Amino acid sequence: PLGLKEGVLPTKRSGLSNAGGNFFMAGVGFSFIFSWLLMLLVMIIFVLGGNVYMLFCESWRNQQLFQLLDTPGLIPGFSLSELLGQEGDTTNFSEIYRQCQQDASLWKTLHLDQSVSLDELLNISQYTGEISTAFEDMNIILSPISLLTQTQEDMLLHASQAGQPPNFTLTLEQLEQNITQGSLLDLATELEQLAEKTDTDVKKDLEDEARKLRKMDKEMQADFSGPLQSLKKNIHSVQSGAAQLEGHTRTALDKANKTQEFLERETPNIIKNETKAFLEQLLHFFETYISWAKSRLTEDVARCKPVAQTLDNVEVIGCDYIMDSVNAFWFSLGWCTLFLLPSIILAVRLAKFYRRMDIADVY
Repeated sequence: PLGLKEGVLPTKRSGLSNAGGNFFMAGVGFSFIFSWLLMLLVMIIFVLGGNVYMLFCESWRNQQLFQLLDTPGLIPGFSLSELLGQEGDTTNFSEIYRQCQQDASLWKTLHLDQSVSLDELLNISQYTGEISTAFEDMNIILSPISLLTQTQEDMLLHASQAGQPPNFTLTLEQLEQNITQGSLLDLATELEQLAEKTDTDVKKDLEDEARKLRKMDKEMQADFSGPLQSLKKNIHSVQSGAAQLEGHTRTALDKANKTQEFLERETPNIIKNETKAFLEQLLHFFETYISWAKSRLTEDVARCKPVAQTLDNVEVIGCDYIMDSVNAFWFSLGWCTLFLLPSIILAVRLAKFYRRMDIADVY
């Protein structure tokens, strides 16, 4: 447009205008030369991008891809159930994908319980029978148990017989009598009778002495009455205890012998019973652990939600980012190719108004 001027004869057009017309024709020539390459590129990208988008992306979103993969005989000689060692067609890709989205474990997703029986593999009862049989056949032999030797028994009997106290009969008879050899009260009475027969001076002394004797007797009765009674009680207790000492000793020896016989007879059974109880407790621990391991293995180990998320991410990246861009690219190139035809026509029609003519058209 800058080189085109009105009123100028076609033979007198400027070089700028002529160059514009030449570029129009050059564009037409390049369009005819290279447009097939552009058409071929559009066709290849269309075939690849369009078909991949329709076959993979659309079928993934409407689950037709999984239905196709689950079709029996699609791949000759391939069966997912047979590959996992399962009977029948109980396992398919769509079911696996659905359970993985729900974060199920691979044990439930792949139905591994049909190929591997945890109840058989982790069945502890097959070992408890052998353990119980071996335990019943076990013979416990202990060394002889001796609580008291014969020498110790003889020493105890001899000590019980030699530990008899002396005869306290005479002592008890003496304790029943007065504390002093004579009675102080009788002596005081005699002094009072003697005082009545004597003169005044001696009489007073005798009465004082009689009074002192009565006071002394009273004090002695108060001081020695309790200890004497306690002494009598202790003597009687020693006599009764000493009389039963030998009987108690023989009773204790009999109990010791019975205890020794009981230990020799029942100790192996007691040890076996306690050992069996401990063994049963250990087996209970093993059963609890096996139950926990089975639940963890079948419910928590190898959850496959990351696999489903990875597939979803691959679909998002491949379809929403790559394939959408590829399809937009061939779509844009297709429109460019489509507009080549009107652009060629326009270029040819416009070139005559820009190029310098060799002969002016009188009309």
